Amino acid sequence: MSKLSLSSPIVSADWLRENLNASNLLIFDASMVKVTAQNENVSSEVQLPNTQFFNLKGRFSDLSSDFPNTIPSASQFQEEARKLGVNSDSAIVVYDDKGVYSSARVWWLFKTFGHANSAILDGGLPAWIEQNYPTEPKGNNSKPKGDFKAVFNPDRVTYFKDLDVLSQSEKHTIIDARSAERFRCEVPEPREGLRSGTIPNSKNLPFERCLVEGKLKPKEELVRLFNSVTPKNNTLVFSCGSGLTACILDLAAEVADFKQTKVYDGSWTEYGTLKP
Repeated sequence: MSKLSLSSPIVSADWLRENLNASNLLIFDASMVKVTAQNENVSSEVQLPNTQFFNLKGRFSDLSSDFPNTIPSASQFQEEARKLGVNSDSAIVVYDDKGVYSSARVWWLFKTFGHANSAILDGGLPAWIEQNYPTEPKGNNSKPKGDFKAVFNPDRVTYFKDLDVLSQSEKHTIIDARSAERFRCEVPEPREGLRSGTIPNSKNLPFERCLVEGKLKPKEELVRLFNSVTPKNNTLVFSCGSGLTACILDLAAEVADFKQTKVYDGSWTEYGTLKP
């Protein structure tokens, strides 16, 4: 079967079913627990055919960092991706068991490290199961080591040291993906010991507003959402609690044709800890 080239950052369950046997397709399950979850059913007993688990909080985070979900080095990302069989020509589809949640972070990582031929499964595992498409018991489908070469794009990431300038810039809009209640400091942060607050001059666009029934809203609705919080030509800087759901906004912005975007990797966990 011919090799896949992904032209969109999202694919449907129907599309994936039709292309399941493509020679260069790799499928990753990036499911993880929501930080705000209360006794949530964490994971499913099944996975898509030929899936590998993408260990976002372990192998694909900088575990030496003081903060969660920190982006790894290019060498670490490259080595761990190669272990999953990622080649330079791989077409990567990522999903999670929430719909659109942690899969967006994986898509963002691959794009940030130079692999644009990647997408998320819109609606995730629930959308696949809803169509009665084939699944298999959870397991490990190992692949031969790949030849992927990571090339870090620094324009995709913002750091703590940049925030004082960016928060005063008329050409940048900092957009916070946390809930309105957390943004307004009406409820405590879910991470114990982390103070409530917001980055100065940031706007609030809760990531859930970009979704409907676990899938991204249509492009036209996403355009309206972003236009309600930022001038069209600004560079968008996305933040959240720890850099995870900020990537959902980054994904939605790409679908809405906002091309100048960054993710503040440390997000509020870092900012609220380091800023007096």
